[in-house]
Amino acid sequence: MKVTFLGTGTSQGIPVIGSNHPVCLSKDPRDKRLRVSVLIEWNGFSCVIDCGPDFRYQMLRAKCKRVDVILFTHEHSDHVLGLDDIRPFYFKQGDIPLYAHKRVLKSLKKRFDYITKTKHKYPGAPSVILNRIKNKPFKLHTIHVMPIEGLHGDLQVFGYRFNDFAYLTDMKSVSDEEIDKLKGVKVLVVNALRKEAHHSHFTLEEALSFIDIVKPKTAYLTHISHVLGFHNEVEKILPEHVFLAYDELEITI
Repeated sequence: MKVTFLGTGTSQGIPVIGSNHPVCLSKDPRDKRLRVSVLIEWNGFSCVIDCGPDFRYQMLRAKCKRVDVILFTHEHSDHVLGLDDIRPFYFKQGDIPLYAHKRVLKSLKKRFDYITKTKHKYPGAPSVILNRIKNKPFKLHTIHVMPIEGLHGDLQVFGYRFNDFAYLTDMKSVSDEEIDKLKGVKVLVVNALRKEAHHSHFTLEEALSFIDIVKPKTAYLTHISHVLGFHNEVEKILPEHVFLAYDELEITI
């Protein structure tokens, strides 16, 4: 299984528009972060988790030729606004399957009604197949994917486990029952927004505590704000098995 980090930034991305913050002015390419998303590939199958406003460029940058399915963690704009840019994949492949919680599907139907409706469609609009995710395993290609439910502030969100790999973003709290689903995972990705407290995201300290509970062999931090600090400097204070993810990072599991 190959995982490509398409984006590792928070909702504004890094650099933030108009910001003179030192991290936003950094020349280190690892400090330039598009909105958070990953591409997971196995056995010729391609799965994207979330397609935010940077989706088009992310697909071009990753030289992605095919997207078999898109999973959504939740409906916030930085996770869904790139949906229109599935058109090139739709023109080649046909209807694109989308998987999400029923609340997220309802939001997508409202915001992208020209895509989700089945009658009197504009000829250039893509078409999708909507699949409701409940908090139980579902099969994608050759893998049974395990949803991991958490709270993003007061909002329900899904993370996902693919065998030995788990991806969680925009988490603030995860119940013990859901954490149990992560037992034995080898590679864990989890959000770490900044060092200061935040109402709906793990801080760096909270993310590291969560990693200590799950005990993966390796962990990567994502959904990173510019105020967390320079990539190179933050990495120096992390445990030896924990790393900051960065855009275009590829890992094999």
